Amino acid sequence: MAEAKLGFKAKMAAKFGGSVKDKDLVIFTRMFSTMIDAGLPLVQSLDILAKQSESKALQKIVSTIKYDVEAGSTFADSLKKHPFVFDELYANMVQAGEIGGILDTVLQRLADYMEKAMKLKKKVKGAMTYPIVIITIALVCIGVIMVFVVPTFSKMFTALGGTLPAPTRLIIAISDFVVGAGGILIVITAVGSSVGLKQLRRTDNGRYYTDQIFLRLPIMGILIRKVAVAKFTRTLGTMITSGVPILEALENTARTSGNKVVERELYMIRTAVIEGQPLAEPLSRSKVFPPMVTSMIAIGESTGALDSMLSKIADFYDDEVDNAVTNLTAMLEPLMIVFLGGTVGFTVVAMYLPIFKMVTLFK
Repeated sequence: MAEAKLGFKAKMAAKFGGSVKDKDLVIFTRMFSTMIDAGLPLVQSLDILAKQSESKALQKIVSTIKYDVEAGSTFADSLKKHPFVFDELYANMVQAGEIGGILDTVLQRLADYMEKAMKLKKKVKGAMTYPIVIITIALVCIGVIMVFVVPTFSKMFTALGGTLPAPTRLIIAISDFVVGAGGILIVITAVGSSVGLKQLRRTDNGRYYTDQIFLRLPIMGILIRKVAVAKFTRTLGTMITSGVPILEALENTARTSGNKVVERELYMIRTAVIEGQPLAEPLSRSKVFPPMVTSMIAIGESTGALDSMLSKIADFYDDEVDNAVTNLTAMLEPLMIVFLGGTVGFTVVAMYLPIFKMVTLFK
């Protein structure tokens, strides 16, 4: 009864009481590997980690796992009861480590893998966050000008009478639209589009088609493709190195890819491997993976060093993602500045054109 209650609390803590952060999971995995390597019993290691973890949610989950192991479950089976924290890749690699008697080594590889995955995610978030922040600031500045500044000038120009220059009339018309029903329409459209996109991506087909669109984007699409290749090669290489069978490794790699287009491609590749084809052959027919990747994987298969070749490809594409993010940021920064400066500058000039005209007439 106490065990069931603890399991329920762990699940609720992970879902609603603050999720387990990637950083906490990496620290747990690395410390666990060190303890196992030092010869500490599994249950004692879990007990120590449960007490000293900074994450309250992870403390409860690890305590639940410890009870399960004490009750006779394997460590991998206990992990599988908490898929919201330990995904299939984690659990299956631990299972391979338990069977092969190299649990400490597998945990070390898992910690390395998660750290590199965290860095990759951080790079992508950085690339996405910067333009969003700049565009948001630009829109807020333009909105403030249109709602508060332009109407004041508009009232003054109306009182003075006369014909206004074309740029001034354009800015006043935009301001009237934003202040009136148009502003509400813009907000409703923006919110509706955001909610609609989220709902669409909750379905398999919706995620597949939106992921297809993202991959075809001119600049971001290249970055997303490189991230997908880096994640695929890193995940598959880590699992094969840890002793997970190729078919199971491909299935787990597909499920944890984070991209429905890549996921479907990997399932088709897995089917081809089941039929007896080498991994490189169906990969070469895929439109997602570049020819260099398939060629290097073919060499790795022929030399019996597929795991190390996959690791080299992953390292190469990690660097490619880093360079792509740097280049993207360097390219977007001047474009955003020009956009914001040009828009605000045009608005200011348009508002002062009638004043300049009046000064000229007084002369």
